[in-house]
Amino acid sequence: MRLTSFTDFGLRALMRMAAEPGRAFSTAELAAEFGISRNHLAKVISALSAGGLITTRRGGGGGASLARPADQIGLGQVVRLLEEGQPLVECFAVRANLCTFLPDCRLRAKLSAAEAAFLDHLDQSTLADCASPARA
Repeated sequence: MRLTSFTDFGLRALMRMAAEPGRAFSTAELAAEFGISRNHLAKVISALSAGGLITTRRGGGGGASLARPADQIGLGQVVRLLEEGQPLVECFAVRANLCTFLPDCRLRAKLSAAEAAFLDHLDQSTLADCASPARA
């Protein structure tokens, strides 16, 4: 399985916020720390906020912080939120599915079960289990 960079960046941001839960992080600060595009990270932060995982405040002293404790944020929940609309393979797509093996494909059910097992495994862990250490 491969997660999108969108999800990768979201997990990194959440792990960093979990390391210092009382602190708000600016998108610019996180993007610089991770060496990634600020604009791309801003979209990730927006999705995390819309999904209720973080809160954001504008202006001086603003930024993003966890909406609830890290031990109440499941990794499976995060991945489902950020990977929404990203099918594992083409035949899982609701639209633009041009797979010629359907409806008789025997691989599709196996891939679906593997994806479910992957997410079930992530459901057993929380953000607190993998929070990044606080920076000095």
